Amino acid sequence: MRILPQRTVRLRLTALYGILFLVSGAVLLAISGGVVVGRSSVQASSVQNGLAPQSALARAHAQIHQLQQQLANERALAPGGLSHNLLVAGVIALGIMTVVAVLLGWVVAGRALRPLRAITAKTRRISADSLHERLTMTGPRDELTELADTIDGLLARLEGAFAAQRRFVANASHELRTPLTTMRASVDVAVAKPGPVPPQTITLAGRLRSELDQVDRLLDGLLALARAQHGDLPGHTPVSLDSVVSASLAARADAITARKLTVHHAAGHDGAWVDGSPALLHRMADNVIENAIGHNTDGGWVSVITVTDGQAARLVVETGGEVLDQAQVDQLTQPFRRLGADRTGSDSGAGLGLSIVAAIAEAHGGSVRLTARPEGGLLVAIGLPLAHTVAVAVGQEVRA
Repeated sequence: MRILPQRTVRLRLTALYGILFLVSGAVLLAISGGVVVGRSSVQASSVQNGLAPQSALARAHAQIHQLQQQLANERALAPGGLSHNLLVAGVIALGIMTVVAVLLGWVVAGRALRPLRAITAKTRRISADSLHERLTMTGPRDELTELADTIDGLLARLEGAFAAQRRFVANASHELRTPLTTMRASVDVAVAKPGPVPPQTITLAGRLRSELDQVDRLLDGLLALARAQHGDLPGHTPVSLDSVVSASLAARADAITARKLTVHHAAGHDGAWVDGSPALLHRMADNVIENAIGHNTDGGWVSVITVTDGQAARLVVETGGEVLDQAQVDQLTQPFRRLGADRTGSDSGAGLGLSIVAAIAEAHGGSVRLTARPEGGLLVAIGLPLAHTVAVAVGQEVRA
């Protein structure tokens, strides 16, 4: 539990203002007191010197004046005297003005740091999907505008680097399809030649086709990942998550049967509609369900739930299996990250499935949460904003 306030720049500047004012006020008060005491002493000395006695009577009068002046000085310096009262009043005034100075320092420091807070807030809002935004800070040329210009330059370089990376992945995925097609055709021609084909050739051709299929899937995954990261959402339209999930489960009925999996699909009553690209949303559902089927145990189970939660539609997929490490699970949304063959006894896959799921969800304004179940297995929760028409209807229903 935090007791002391956070040591911000504003708090440090305020403390500095208050300390400087307090020190300067104390020095000024000390100088003023010294001047008053010194002046009293000078006046007493002047009276004594100016009334230098020339006779016994004059000397007696001078001593009387000197004693009266000393008595007046002692009264002034005693509690309740003029000098003492001035000193007490000065200390009280100094305390009040110190408090006022601290408050004014707090206000002034806040106004001076307001542009810096604006720069921090806007920079924090800029993410990989909004690198095109700039701070564009206006005002006189000072340290703050130079800082804003430096951050704008950094954002421009980051935007260029991200765009170059996405273009490279997309172009490489397209360009590599031509040699893959040529290799596949060469294998088919070699096997289809007239005459007996050696068994070794048939075996080699089968292995080559399998590897080419794997490379083809990898390129598809890279292309989908680049498209999602670039925010390219072709055919943007309302899509029902229930329909997408049902189609994905139906297309994988044979794989589910082959592994003897028990699938529980609970669909929402409203269809869980979202706005987005049907192709990418289908790819998202396919990947998360393929992951649940492929990384499972024979005879295991899969739970698929689509539901509307407030202003979001959620797709939750759970599987059973071995107990997983949450630290490793958190890295599965990064490309080419896998838990390894020790999870299911299979090393298939390139480690792009869940990274594509996360990229597609983020491109649609959503998020993905991966959780290692304490009982074993994995929970994948995808949240996407509801379709605009559905969100409006939900809001009207809540207000009603």
